[in-house]
Amino acid sequence: MRLKSFNAKTMSQALQMIREALGEDAIIVASQEAKDGKSVTVTAAVETGEPAFELGKQGQTNAKEWLQYDEEEETTAVTEALTDTLIKHGVPDSVSDQIISYAMVIGFQDPVTALISSCETLFDFRPLREATQKSRFLFIGPQGAGKTLTTAKFAAQAVLKGEDVAVATTDTMRAGAVEQLEAFTKIMDIDCHRISDPRQMTQFLNDTREKDAVFIDAPGVNPYDAESLKPLAQLVAHKGLVPVLVMPSAVDPSESEDIAKIFASLGAKIMVSTRLDVSRRYGGLLAAANAGNMVFAEFGTDSAVANGFKSPSAEQFVQYILPRSQAKRSIQNTEQKRVGEM
Repeated sequence: MRLKSFNAKTMSQALQMIREALGEDAIIVASQEAKDGKSVTVTAAVETGEPAFELGKQGQTNAKEWLQYDEEEETTAVTEALTDTLIKHGVPDSVSDQIISYAMVIGFQDPVTALISSCETLFDFRPLREATQKSRFLFIGPQGAGKTLTTAKFAAQAVLKGEDVAVATTDTMRAGAVEQLEAFTKIMDIDCHRISDPRQMTQFLNDTREKDAVFIDAPGVNPYDAESLKPLAQLVAHKGLVPVLVMPSAVDPSESEDIAKIFASLGAKIMVSTRLDVSRRYGGLLAAANAGNMVFAEFGTDSAVANGFKSPSAEQFVQYILPRSQAKRSIQNTEQKRVGEM
């Protein structure tokens, strides 16, 4: 199998380039639209027993055009190890295809390095305060996602840096919700404001406009209930307020995709991932970030407020998906399987 990547302004232009270079038998391995929507990258493959080089005008083989894309074998131990891992984590085919395609094209010799580089290319990892120029955050998400703890953690980090911080909760109906956040803010020696309606939100934002940072806990909602989303949409609509999706790991990838799309429609472009420490499957997080086109912000890996978050990076994330010890075993298992098939 021969692989080649094509860059074009539109998919139709890319397909025309593929037909001209590889012929009608070429198949699409993966495609990705640029973040600005102005171009597309398509990786195509062609099955052939002959060298897939085009002949130049003088009859010379034009190998330079293909050199960086050729693969000696259709599959390798690295790509097989990655495939097994992505299946285990339930990563959607659309995302897995892009990761595997990238690893094959670049030709990595180590699955961990391949996965880190692929995630760095396909996803955006940035701390919350670097992902936006704004400093007022409303943490939203489904019930039980960990929004209150996330609010307290960000507030605690800001206080430790010496910032003047304001904290509020709009989760005033759930029993114990206000008291839970107040327990954290008392330790930080700051007030926990209660917001019951959009008018109070407007007043709170006006009163805290000189603060270095503002963190607001929103009530958990059923993303599939349009009526429960309406009050949240009214809160999100306040000018200068950044909605941040708090997304727990170990959620079914298909559900994660749906949830991310719904909250993205409310304006969420940043995602804080929680409960990585009590999960063993992380495909849902990749599915959510891909479906909602969201930035990976901090990783919640501890229930203690004082311990804060793990900094968001592809390398940090891959440590959960594919530890090096697991990668080594995957390679060994693949090699043993091949020997047994000979």
